[in-house]
Amino acid sequence: MLFKLKSNFKPCGDQPKVIEEITNNIKNSQKEIQKNANSIKKVYKDKIIKEKLKLDSINKSFNTIVGVTGSGKTFVMANIIKNLNRPCIILAQNKTLAAQLYNEFKSFFPNNAVEYFISYYDYYQPESYIPNKDLFIEKELKINKEIEKLRLKATASLMSRRDVIIISSISCIYGLGNPENYENFAISLKVKDKINRNEFLLNLINLQYNRTEIDLIQGKFRIKGDVIDIFPSYMDNLIRVEFFDDEIESIKILDKVSLNLIEKIDQFKLFPAKHFVISGEELEKAISKIEIELDERKKEIDSIEAHRLSQRTKYDIEMIKELGYCNGIENYSVYFDERKRGEPPYCLLDFFDKDFIFFIDESHVTIPQIKGMYKGDFSRKKNLIDHGFRLPSAYDNRPLKFEEVEKYFKTTICVSATPSEYELKNSDKISELIIRPTGLIDPPLEIYPSKNQIDKLIEEINITIKKEFRTLVTTLTKRMAEDLTEYLSKAGIKVRYLHSDIDVIERSEILRQLRLGSFDVLVGINLLREGLDLPEVALVAILDADKEGFLRDTKSLIQISGRAARNTQSKVILFADKKTNSISNTIIEMNRRRKIQLEYNKKNKIIPKTIIKEIPDEITTLKSFKSYAKNEIPIIIDKLNIEMKEASQDLNFELAIQLRDQIEQLNKELSEKINPKKKKKAVKKKKIIN
Repeated sequence: MLFKLKSNFKPCGDQPKVIEEITNNIKNSQKEIQKNANSIKKVYKDKIIKEKLKLDSINKSFNTIVGVTGSGKTFVMANIIKNLNRPCIILAQNKTLAAQLYNEFKSFFPNNAVEYFISYYDYYQPESYIPNKDLFIEKELKINKEIEKLRLKATASLMSRRDVIIISSISCIYGLGNPENYENFAISLKVKDKINRNEFLLNLINLQYNRTEIDLIQGKFRIKGDVIDIFPSYMDNLIRVEFFDDEIESIKILDKVSLNLIEKIDQFKLFPAKHFVISGEELEKAISKIEIELDERKKEIDSIEAHRLSQRTKYDIEMIKELGYCNGIENYSVYFDERKRGEPPYCLLDFFDKDFIFFIDESHVTIPQIKGMYKGDFSRKKNLIDHGFRLPSAYDNRPLKFEEVEKYFKTTICVSATPSEYELKNSDKISELIIRPTGLIDPPLEIYPSKNQIDKLIEEINITIKKEFRTLVTTLTKRMAEDLTEYLSKAGIKVRYLHSDIDVIERSEILRQLRLGSFDVLVGINLLREGLDLPEVALVAILDADKEGFLRDTKSLIQISGRAARNTQSKVILFADKKTNSISNTIIEMNRRRKIQLEYNKKNKIIPKTIIKEIPDEITTLKSFKSYAKNEIPIIIDKLNIEMKEASQDLNFELAIQLRDQIEQLNKELSEKINPKKKKKAVKKKKIIN
């Protein structure tokens, strides 16, 4: 068995039934594939291509797990992976949920390759053009180096082993470079192998590793005589290759700081430092095709647009020739990947073996998210192409269309408490996971009028605090979340708020601090819905619950209420002036589930118990205080000022400088909170001169 599941628990409740049903359904489909494969071989004999096409059309098993919050869906998924023994991807609907799943699966499979693949941008402003204002907005971005390392580690694992579990966001359907190039460029090193040292150094440069003599960081290498130290972009330690003449004498893994020996190895496969790699010959071919397209496009558009396009494209070509890259090089990816126009780009899914398992977590949200990616990208590119900022081939640098993603649905398992029509319609197996092993029942729902709702909310929060539990409050807009945070803070409640402006890794740390009790109330919008595992939460309050729409439909209300389903003393409060259809349907469904759980508890003599879950170690140090109320920031600044002066008096100047920088950042964030118009990051805008 490739996958070794580590857990102190055994499947119980509905879990054994669901694990068996899904596992058997997929295995039976594989038996059918083998049966058809044998018949295909008899018909086509040596016609391998036709056989492969036929097999691809047969190889499909679409399953759905309807699992309530706290029923152990993640544990069920882990058991299915162990039983099927195949690589898999788990697609999460947002980065926060992806981070939580990553930590859970790392604990389930400590000896296997559990990897993390999300967008590596801390900030990303794509280039765009607004015709009615004649305004061009330059691309602006900030890459998170740690996440970039994790992305490279994910693809390196997929290329070197089978026991791989990738936890991914929607980023997995965006262009990533040709997996064949990525693997073909990899260098296989083996002790006693004959290899010319200079040729090896040239290969390192082709893999986009840069030489350095001072600071050896990820993606660089250093030479000292016959010793070459390489810091792979996807590792935390160094690889030292020692030569004797033109023979590899030894390969060692060294600690990146102390350079102490960690392990001696006989062989090692070094993958490229970037996902996009191309040979010199292919580069020349690509440039030639770009030039041909430019000449053809100039004939189709007005002279002003043609001049603009010619200037921009020729500048890009010169940069590619001289440096091997240019800003926006991904817009020419159709030529670098040697694809035909209109063909889907290569993405993370192409790095998997054909038999991988595709889990779609919270599928009722994730599948619509997949459907929306292409159209948004197309509308932005259309303005750029129509007005001479990009060649038409830029259309082919895009996320996959939904029908293209569907081609990867060979062995698919959707997981949701509220599956949509698509999952129910396409599934050949639907399994319900309603009974919670802990005996916990769905929390009771209480409805209060919106008049004086904040006073009632504060009253309930204080009751929850006295019980030493936490509260989640969900609003409809970011502005409401910020204003409510300020109000609760002035009322003496320790509160934070969570929204998309906060970095993904810091979001996970904020949730960890909530569990620890660093604060008592977390206010949010859509980020407080699916998948958050917070056993310490005993109160979920939903403001404006009667405002029908995406954030207050039946699925959303069930999902938000589910955040309180891990604690025996929890409850959900809806503030609404009328009982909408969504509220009524939510009550009916939760009562149905409560009845099933109570019958199971009575039959098996189970007393419900609050889930006990270990709180992980600190994920990151919070560098931003965006989640704080503005009236708390001056108090923090005063405290840091005292600490800075003490550090200076103790001659600890490095700490004093760090504290000074933190104070400057806090003053900046306080200014943004006081003047909301300055809050958005300035975007460099360039007026076009025709």
